[in-house]
Amino acid sequence: MERRLTAILSADVVGYSRMMGGEEEGTLAALKAHRKELIDPAIAEHHGRIVKLMGDGMLVEFPSIVEAVQCAVDVQRGMAERNADVPDGRKMVLRIGVNLGDIIVDGDDIYGDGVNVAARLEALAEPGGICVQRDVRNQVRDKLPLVFEDMGEVEVKNIARPIRVFRVLLEPATPRGGETTAATKSALALPDKPSIAVLPFANMSGDPEQEFFSDGLTEDIITALSRFRGLFVISRNSAFVYKGKATKVGDVAKDLGVQYVVEGSVRKAGNRVRVTVQLIDAAADRHVWAERYDRDLEDIFAVQDEITSAIVTTLPGRIEAATHERAERKLPENMAAYEYVLAGKVLHHRSNREDNEEALRLLDRAIELDPKYAHAHSWKACTLGQTWVHDWCEDREATWEQVGEELQIALALDDNDSDVHRVLAAVSIAHGDHDKATYHQQRALNLNPNDDLIVVQQGEILTWLGRPEEGIEWIQKAMRLNPYHPERFWNHLGRAYYTARLYAEAADAFKRITAPDFSHHAFLAASYAQIEDEAAAKAHAREVLKREPAFTVESYLGTLHYKQESDRDHHREGLLKAGLPAA
Repeated sequence: MERRLTAILSADVVGYSRMMGGEEEGTLAALKAHRKELIDPAIAEHHGRIVKLMGDGMLVEFPSIVEAVQCAVDVQRGMAERNADVPDGRKMVLRIGVNLGDIIVDGDDIYGDGVNVAARLEALAEPGGICVQRDVRNQVRDKLPLVFEDMGEVEVKNIARPIRVFRVLLEPATPRGGETTAATKSALALPDKPSIAVLPFANMSGDPEQEFFSDGLTEDIITALSRFRGLFVISRNSAFVYKGKATKVGDVAKDLGVQYVVEGSVRKAGNRVRVTVQLIDAAADRHVWAERYDRDLEDIFAVQDEITSAIVTTLPGRIEAATHERAERKLPENMAAYEYVLAGKVLHHRSNREDNEEALRLLDRAIELDPKYAHAHSWKACTLGQTWVHDWCEDREATWEQVGEELQIALALDDNDSDVHRVLAAVSIAHGDHDKATYHQQRALNLNPNDDLIVVQQGEILTWLGRPEEGIEWIQKAMRLNPYHPERFWNHLGRAYYTARLYAEAADAFKRITAPDFSHHAFLAASYAQIEDEAAAKAHAREVLKREPAFTVESYLGTLHYKQESDRDHHREGLLKAGLPAA
């Protein structure tokens, strides 16, 4: 028999037998219309598969738990709209349960505990409502703008253990696409120092090609502000969630948990650039400072410094720039090279093969124009590293060597580039040189203490060094700096929790990853094995071998970077307890 983890949706019509007893043909016609016009299209849109129909009910399988929950929400909201003008006695109302569990596959049908729990959740849902179990809530709560109400542990028929049930609160309606608003997300506490978010500067040039320039300028200002230890600066990734959207400054500030917001615009024409910028105290709803700069393009770095200095000296406490360590930037000699680097960085952040290749082409062009531009070399190394990680290269060994060569060039040209030291720390860990990794990581952190990529890497390295409790704190700080952080941050946090012997927390972190690979399932298997949940451990062990049939514990541990042998032994223990093959 085939077994797999999957998302299961179970739905039925409330009072269907009563409605059929009153008017069979009308009830059946209404059900078919709802299915044809709303339910089946929603299932198809979210890549679901109808396993079977049971009169007024249905069982649907989804490859993604996020898609399953979003489909349930879309259907219930759609049904509410369709019922708006229907008399109460003729309204067709659904109950839906969504579960994430292990199933047995027999041809086109599915069976098992995962299906049974979904059916029990459906029965617990109120008319027009959705019930999910805890693992579903944990998986989707940071990915969908929904509010969940905890219904506690519930004993249900034919299930040996109690189920922790959550009700999805559907009103008021919230936007789709993963956007979170102040109404649907718990307010973040303000940091204990001035906190600020720099929103993407608007491109006023009328030329879409200049988006690279305005985005790059925004990123440079974020980077410059991040170097001040007296500030809490939201990362680029979270700030750029708002690019091109009509937003209220107050809502943005609440969403990101900051007091101040910077807005601006850029108009570039030929060799001239106009930058307007304003600093807003969101809590007081007032402008603190505003300025306009009309300069030659060659003066753009002076403009960046003036903006940064004005912000840090205007914030409460009159933070003096001179009292903080600042990197002495070595500026490019060729402004065209600078623009190529800006465009390359923006493309790199998109994290797909085509844009990665174009980013490398632009970075090569920047280096050709200005061979001594250290930042171009450091970002070429970073982009090549992305190529290597995702296996987008023909010769992995040659690409890895090229990463090292570019980093050494960048380091020789400018020892004060935080990105150089960040990537060097990562490369050193991959080579098993923990001492060199620690040195470069500390240099990166000193140069830019607010960069979420540097901060999360601090937590990752501390975990490898055998200090996971400290690592957890740094990773959580990175998540606060970047509320819209990449999913890989959960991977770092889960590893730190496991190494710290916090197994339930480790499992919770890894379950937040939308599309887990074999390594994530391996950690889940080990975590559940350590807390004696044999069924869950075995299920995830099967997923490991399904995705990586040649998996062995020893070969897998050989890819990890623990400094302490006791940490490696501890990881080995969990994997073997889960039933994974030793060698």
